[in-house]
Amino acid sequence: MRRALTGVLVATLVFLSACTGDKPERPGPPAAPDLSTRPQAVAVRPGPFAAGPFVPPPSGAYVGAWIKPEELTHVGRLAAVGTLESSLGRRLDILNTYRRFEQMVGTESDREFLAQGQSLMISWATGDNRSILDGEHDRLIRQQARAIRKIKKPVLLRMRWEMDRPNLRATMWSGADYIAAWKYVRAIFRQQRADNVSWVWCPTAEGFIRGDAPDFYPGDDQVDWTCVDVYAGALFQPIGELMGPFLRWAAQRPKPIVVGEFGVAKAWGSANRAAWLRDAERTFKANQQIKAVAYFESDPEGNSPNQQFQLTGDNAAFKAFHSLVKDPYFNARQVD
Repeated sequence: MRRALTGVLVATLVFLSACTGDKPERPGPPAAPDLSTRPQAVAVRPGPFAAGPFVPPPSGAYVGAWIKPEELTHVGRLAAVGTLESSLGRRLDILNTYRRFEQMVGTESDREFLAQGQSLMISWATGDNRSILDGEHDRLIRQQARAIRKIKKPVLLRMRWEMDRPNLRATMWSGADYIAAWKYVRAIFRQQRADNVSWVWCPTAEGFIRGDAPDFYPGDDQVDWTCVDVYAGALFQPIGELMGPFLRWAAQRPKPIVVGEFGVAKAWGSANRAAWLRDAERTFKANQQIKAVAYFESDPEGNSPNQQFQLTGDNAAFKAFHSLVKDPYFNARQVD
């Protein structure tokens, strides 16, 4: 009888719960990933590499950044870079600089940075691939080739970086179109004797996670450096996991790697950002095929907190980045 009554009581409670709309408790936020474990060594080719005129260091890696100036002027650019370098206590090896299709390289600030012994990584936002192939921009491409040739120092050129982003599909069209445009532009540079360019192919880490980024690869004979842009933005995961699919792919290519942009968003909090950057330092060093890295020191206007990456003003995070840039591994000897 007691067993029967118990069964009736349980059934009644289940019925009442269903009637009152009780629901199971929602799970809490996922636990923070372990950022203290030893990172995987995946891309470990030691070189030497045929990397074009911009030669990777024989050991260690170059370090650089994009530093967003308050004003996009000569004075603004110099001030932004100078302020960060003063805080770091050293000059950066590489300065990332963004140019629209029609913006020429070789500005006053470009020349001053080069005179100080720094190198340029030019992120060039070329336009619609099919209009390039139709010859609509030949004059502009020739102009840019001559402008880059004129600076007479090796540069890294990221032609339409992050070409795999879904929001660029309307102008990229397809991987085949991008590859054809890449070869077309590179041929014009060759005609203009712009032989101080190392050609950098730079998709997103997300494109490798999705699996579509390799469709845009122009080929080992066309690319000097492979590259990836990787962020702890919407997802807070170890950098080795975020760029793991890229690293496994790049490990099969006889090319040095540059991490063209990396960053950790303010949304994840100061302590987590610092831990992520310490993990990034270990991951870069474990994957010795990575020969250059560049932080994205910027809070783009209009972006949500998970797309704000500036380290300045965040003491713990900046300290972790400062540790990276002072590490002897990232004070590699410049190769002429």
